[in-house]
Amino acid sequence: MVAENNDKLVIFDCDGVLVDSEPISFAVLREMLADAGLSFSESWAYENFLGKSMASISELIAREHHYELDEAALAAMRHRLYERFEAELQPVPGIADLLADFRYAHCVASSSQPERIRLCLNKTGLIGHFEPKIFSASMVTNGKPAPDLFLLAAKTMGFAPQNCIVIEDSPAGIMAAQAAGMTALAFTGASHAVASNLRPLVESLKPAAIFDDMAQLPGLIAASEARAE
Repeated sequence: MVAENNDKLVIFDCDGVLVDSEPISFAVLREMLADAGLSFSESWAYENFLGKSMASISELIAREHHYELDEAALAAMRHRLYERFEAELQPVPGIADLLADFRYAHCVASSSQPERIRLCLNKTGLIGHFEPKIFSASMVTNGKPAPDLFLLAAKTMGFAPQNCIVIEDSPAGIMAAQAAGMTALAFTGASHAVASNLRPLVESLKPAAIFDDMAQLPGLIAASEARAE
């Protein structure tokens, strides 16, 4: 086991950073909404929903499209989604090798429900790197882009926000990290990056760095440490 460097906490998002889940998730979400008569293009869905909790997505749909996603509909969607995860979900390329030799204290903080986070990490063989250091938007009042989730993770793990580095793929997550006073690194290497037009979206938020290969991450963390000295 690699000894952890406890000067910095690295907070990983889950979907699109640890697991390549976003194409599956968005396909199921769009299918469910289409069944209810709401048709959204893939690009529109990514632009408006990426990185947000299901509660936030439900609020947006109710507010802007006057459709209420009740618990039965959400339960049916979760069942369909989890079935596809069990059959199809893969880790983000390079993440297993990175975590095998990762020397920084780390945790996961995701907009997903705890059972979904654990299902994803179990399915992809990553759970041992994070359990029990798993934080969900269901643990806070306000989900991303509010900073609440990242601040909870930092406080629980015993780190000041300025000593935290967040690895995110979504604009909402990057904004949350920045609002928390943390260093945001944007990952654009998962398979949804092209369909979501991800790079220009994250570039506009000016994260500390943008990268598309997990092998680059240790160098980027070291560079951020050097800038802070």
